[in-house]
Amino acid sequence: MRAVIQRVKEANVEIDNTIVSSIGKGLLILLGIEDSDKSEDALWLSKKISSLRIFNDENDTMNLSVIDIEGEALVVSQFTLHAKTKKGNRPSYIVASRPEQAIPLYEEFVLELEKQIGKSVQTGEFGAMMDISLVNSGPVTIIIDTKKKE
Repeated sequence: MRAVIQRVKEANVEIDNTIVSSIGKGLLILLGIEDSDKSEDALWLSKKISSLRIFNDENDTMNLSVIDIEGEALVVSQFTLHAKTKKGNRPSYIVASRPEQAIPLYEEFVLELEKQIGKSVQTGEFGAMMDISLVNSGPVTIIIDTKKKE
């Protein structure tokens, strides 16, 4: 699994000119799932993201997690995170999982993240054309890949 995590003041998902999900202060997580991903990846990634200390404390040091600040989370599926661009100019998405494999892992990740942060997690709509609006705070953007764990 590959995730782009953005610390946000607010974020929302709009589908067909209708806002379907929104959060205040917290994390916008763009999640890409590939064929080799398993349940262990969803569990590891949810624990890692929920524990990331990327929110400022009283000394203005990034020392608090989304749990510590009682923040919110919004997870949006994004198969394009697994784009391969080595050949030509049209990206290949050959390693991105098909919906029948990706949807259960996406849902498992969301459930695990809810357990970790102790509150409901907002989502986009898997496979839909979505418009994502956000106010990136910092900006702070972190990329995590469960295959590299770095």
